[in-house]
Amino acid sequence: MAGAIVSLVVERISDLLIHEALFFKDVKDQVESLKYELKRMQCFLENVDRKPEQDERLHNLVSQIRDLSCDAEDAIDSFILEAAHQRDSHGIVKRFTSIFTKLDHLHKIRVQVKAIQTKLQDISKNLPAYEIPGDGEDSSSILKLQQRLRRTYSHVEEEDVVSLEVSTKEVMTKLMTEEDRAHAVVSIVGMGGIGKTTLARKVYNHVDVRRHFDFLAWVYISQQCKQREVLLSVLMKVLSPSKDEKELIEKLDESKLMKRLFDALKEKRYLVVLDDIWRSEDWDILKLAFPRGRMGSKILFTTRNRNVAFDADPCNTPIELSVLTDDESWNLLCRKAFPRSKMGSQCCSEEFEELGKEMVKNCGGLPLAIVVLGGLLARKQSLAQWEMFYENIHGHLKGLPHQDKNGAVNRILVSSYNDLPYPLKPCFLYLGHYPKDWEISKNELIRLWIAEGFISPSLESKEISMEDVGEHFLEQLIDRSLVQVSRQGYTGTNVKTCRVNDLLRDLCIKKAKEEKLLEIIQQSSAQFDVTLVEPMLRIISIHPSEGKVHLKGEHPKLRSLLLPQNETLVEFCISNCKSFKFLRVLTLLKRNVEKWHVSNEIGDLLHLRYLKLECWNEMILPQSIGRLKSLYTLYIKYHTDIVIPDVVFKLERLRHIVIKRIALFGRGFRLRLGFTSKNIETLKYIMVDEKSIENNVVLRWTNIQSLGIVFTRAEYVKPILILLTKLQRLGSVSLEVLDDSNLSYLDLEPLSWCHHLSKLRLAGGIKDDPHSSCHILKFLPPNIVKLTLFWCRMSQDPMGVLEKLCHLRILYLEGVYNGSKMMCSANGFRQLDSLQMIGLEELEEWEIEKGAMPCLRRLELADVDSLGMLPEGLRFITTLQEMILTNISSSLKERIKVIDGREGEDFYKVCHILSIHIF
Repeated sequence: MAGAIVSLVVERISDLLIHEALFFKDVKDQVESLKYELKRMQCFLENVDRKPEQDERLHNLVSQIRDLSCDAEDAIDSFILEAAHQRDSHGIVKRFTSIFTKLDHLHKIRVQVKAIQTKLQDISKNLPAYEIPGDGEDSSSILKLQQRLRRTYSHVEEEDVVSLEVSTKEVMTKLMTEEDRAHAVVSIVGMGGIGKTTLARKVYNHVDVRRHFDFLAWVYISQQCKQREVLLSVLMKVLSPSKDEKELIEKLDESKLMKRLFDALKEKRYLVVLDDIWRSEDWDILKLAFPRGRMGSKILFTTRNRNVAFDADPCNTPIELSVLTDDESWNLLCRKAFPRSKMGSQCCSEEFEELGKEMVKNCGGLPLAIVVLGGLLARKQSLAQWEMFYENIHGHLKGLPHQDKNGAVNRILVSSYNDLPYPLKPCFLYLGHYPKDWEISKNELIRLWIAEGFISPSLESKEISMEDVGEHFLEQLIDRSLVQVSRQGYTGTNVKTCRVNDLLRDLCIKKAKEEKLLEIIQQSSAQFDVTLVEPMLRIISIHPSEGKVHLKGEHPKLRSLLLPQNETLVEFCISNCKSFKFLRVLTLLKRNVEKWHVSNEIGDLLHLRYLKLECWNEMILPQSIGRLKSLYTLYIKYHTDIVIPDVVFKLERLRHIVIKRIALFGRGFRLRLGFTSKNIETLKYIMVDEKSIENNVVLRWTNIQSLGIVFTRAEYVKPILILLTKLQRLGSVSLEVLDDSNLSYLDLEPLSWCHHLSKLRLAGGIKDDPHSSCHILKFLPPNIVKLTLFWCRMSQDPMGVLEKLCHLRILYLEGVYNGSKMMCSANGFRQLDSLQMIGLEELEEWEIEKGAMPCLRRLELADVDSLGMLPEGLRFITTLQEMILTNISSSLKERIKVIDGREGEDFYKVCHILSIHIF
């Protein structure tokens, strides 16, 4: 990880030399030389990272290099601040700045850079003296110990199989499907410790599988795949050679081993299990030894990396395992913690059960972790011993010797982390700053990664943005089962939110603290003030319990102040911005003030890249905010009003501007006409007027992807929509109409030309034109996947038009229709997955024809007071899994409930739905 830190600093220096060339013109040679020296150190650290075992001297060297790279970053950031203070907003040297002050400043940075270089060179001279341990056959390295602990054996039967029945059938079906093709691979994918090997072993030993295949072999691969050993292992099993033959086979080179194995298998229907394969490259070499064989021959993978599975066989969808439920976890713990000899009263004891269920939560549903925990508890006889262990459970899970089986759990998680490419390591560790079980917004996370410098601008091109790179990084972490998808986006394929398993989060926190990257401050409920001290790390995440957080003290090296908590519970402020001059990420919240005049000092945070401000009342931004030249993301939430100085729209690096009102309708902010940033990707919510249209300002945002517009006049809608059709990257649009004049009808025809739009929100009055035979929604873009209609108050039934949108998956209707009847036709809404209808107060009758909404999984109805009965057609929607009913009439409730064993009149329409909630 130290290498990753140095890599970030090298990228940071490269970025600054390009974008801040004016500042560095007098010290460019020294900074370039420092960058070169750090590059050399980076190569050394990459080599060290490949070796899991490090002695104390090597560990100290790595720490020194990491600390020096951080010192270099501090020196350069400090130089930029000083240089900026000597210039006014136009970049011109201040008239009264002394030439001696400038020379002193240059001398200071040269001395600092030279001192760092000298120390790095001294370390470089001593590198040969520190031989990195090899991994010879006699080595007792952690890696070999880890492999022995993790190594699996096909003949070992696992009694503690929980919740694998469905997956077992799925794997067996895939294995026993006779496909006449080479290299048919079935893959079991999931995070370390989740039960992949347990499932594979269960299938491998199943009597039907044994009968189906002529030959079966089980090989453990591991992170350090040794192809020759794998080939030799399978060949020995298929040939069962005598002692003399075995000695001859062991002398064969790798190519001859491949040929022998290929010939031995080509007439057999075989199953070979490759347990714990990590890289596609390893399979690309091994597969040359495996022939087509008889029809139905298969390879079975277990892997943590979904990409490995897809690369090996795109025709077979991987079987992905999920963590155990609370009940399944408790049942598994009982089997291990209470062996048959003591399965009596203790297991039923409320005290033991309460403690056990609390402890098993720490395992995050990982079967391996639960089995290890149960094994520890099985040796503790009394409740007092359980209570003592409960107090130290995190220490037990992480701090035991590697020889202990419990250490193997952590070793598996650590090995997943160690295998990450350099750029992904800080991205993964950063996830530790979120609270346990936190639902992490993908967009926010990627924007924070960019602000922290984890994603370098050098990775960007015309086709690929930094956000695209961040999305790819997150996909890799998900594919490696280090991050779990919580909610998918509206397309059904991308990620909207994600989570990190608790054990992996603990690993993130532990590693991040070791690398001096991240510190979490857990504030007690009675504590308002949090005082920072010098030794704290570069990123601080504050987890308040309630009330307010007032930050005091100085921490000149701090880069990020994070507050990933419920904003409504917390007020967060700092006493002096100057104490945090290197900040890149900052969140500030204010509650109990009528007007929040954001401090003018915020303009001194010249390195700021991500700024989030929230206020429950009026907010006034200072002119000094225009000095934040490095700002990428500006996120503001306010309640009553906001004052935004024009200088905000001169910030050329801004990529995401979200300024939204905490209300049903936002009023939007007026955009400065000179705002022409080509970097802007997100812009919400702007107010448009005649000048915006006349100047074609919209066309200058060539990279815009998400746009929110508020119209004060309906007549402005059509000309703006015509401009939007020319923005080819635009995928998401929100249009709010605040025109209450009742004089204008909306002309939405240009929307039909916006084929690139996939997400659309229309809010406010959309009046039907009585002189037109077309429905006003006829012109919605054909590729819409998610549609929100909010308080449009139309008099014509919208369903006849909406059901023809062949890509529509998510439909949200609130206060949209004031008619009494709604009709969904057969074959309508072919792709609809989720439907929410709220506030249709006049709706009395809803008809769904058989064949409509064949893919619907979720239905929500709220505040439909006049609806007398549910549609007959619901009973034909067999895919429906969840129905939520809120504020419906008592008569409608009675029609769908079972009361005293008596089914309501409409119960037969909904009895197939798995989950029904009535509020």
